[in-house]
Amino acid sequence: MSRRSKSSGRWLREHFEDPYVQRAQQEGWRSRAAFKLQEIDRAERLVFPGAVIVDLGAAPGGWSQYAARSLAGRGTVIAVDLLAMDALPGVAFLQGDFREQPVLDALLEMLSGRRVDLVMSDMAPNMSGVDVVDQARAADLEALALDFARKVMGPDGTLVMKLFQGAGFQELLADARRNFGQVRMRKPSASRQRSSEAYLVARKPRS
Repeated sequence: MSRRSKSSGRWLREHFEDPYVQRAQQEGWRSRAAFKLQEIDRAERLVFPGAVIVDLGAAPGGWSQYAARSLAGRGTVIAVDLLAMDALPGVAFLQGDFREQPVLDALLEMLSGRRVDLVMSDMAPNMSGVDVVDQARAADLEALALDFARKVMGPDGTLVMKLFQGAGFQELLADARRNFGQVRMRKPSASRQRSSEAYLVARKPRS
């Protein structure tokens, strides 16, 4: 059996000592990511009674779980991911790649003609360890999520999406500002400070 590398050992130690990881375990959240969405929601008022919400890249389900708990049965949450995800109360799950037409068709069928109030995307690519490759993959996912949101949201809809700061970041931000009436960036306290991730909040898609 190969030895765990020093860097992976540090990551595991940091992960399990993380106060948000400990809180997630104590409070029954699927992941520490729930606290990121919670902080953004408190600032931006993303989730409201009756909302129709789509969660892209949902597994293991922290964001969907937070949205469903907040709605308390008064709204719709549809989670989509390539990976399997354990069932969550108040969440409909679709397994597949939303970039593929059959999966997108299935998602639209689940929406039954309803416009989406909130598109959430905490997606990240499988990391290769090669920065230029990983950044390109992340930028591709971000652009797809932005385009998807514009197509399915209503006129007062909101997109909250993880972005990685690096190559393509400014271009994506400019694209969001062209296509939405209001754009802000957020860095929640649950996001590790050394991480290049930040969260885009874009409202009111332009027609």
